Amino acid sequence: MPDYKEMYLTLFRATEQAVNTLIQAQRACEELYINAPESALRIVPLPEHADEAPGDPAPE
Repeated sequence: MPDYKEMYLTLFRATEQAVNTLIQAQRACEELYINAPESALRIVPLPEHADEAPGDPAPE
């Protein structure tokens, strides 16, 4: 008969390790974001017509 308690504990420990790995990765990415130099923002002009996408030819 399978040892369900041992199966459960094995799965639980692996799940806990996976969650902790994800938390560490998220924290590392947050630190990278916080410590990154601020990027320059630029304004992108809007098309003259609201239904026109940037790069579309002008209507005739």
